Amino acid sequence: MLTRAKKESIVAELSDEFKASEAIVVCGYKGIKCQELEEVRQLALDNEVNVRVIKNSLASLAMKNAGIDDMELVETNIYVWGKDQINTCKVADKASEKFKEKFVMKSGALEGKSVDLATINAMAKLPSRDELIGMLLSVWTAPARNFVTGLDNLREKLEQSA
Repeated sequence: MLTRAKKESIVAELSDEFKASEAIVVCGYKGIKCQELEEVRQLALDNEVNVRVIKNSLASLAMKNAGIDDMELVETNIYVWGKDQINTCKVADKASEKFKEKFVMKSGALEGKSVDLATINAMAKLPSRDELIGMLLSVWTAPARNFVTGLDNLREKLEQSA
């Protein structure tokens, strides 16, 4: 049983975390086993994202304190939130793909505004920051690679003709 002081402490802590986060995804976890839930938590830990089961009444108060008003919280929920929008959405998406009907994304908020499920799914499909940097580096190094390949081909041609 949570005392009033403990509840107020949880709401204050969550309010600060929700204000600081760029994305919050609300998911249902009905029927998921403890071991599967630990896999979700490990996935979140690997991606620097928070995952927590929170009573809806406490989560609702924390979201209102964070400036997120129009989130409908019903049934049992697990909350996924973090500072990186794409990673947060990817963690929720990967978990929902892996545990099909047991772990279901319901709604979410990006930058303090509630969004629909289609937006969260679209964010989950975007490349991460590291993937984007890799793509950019590949584009930047392509001219040099092509130049070196051309020089190598020219060398081979000159060696064959000599």
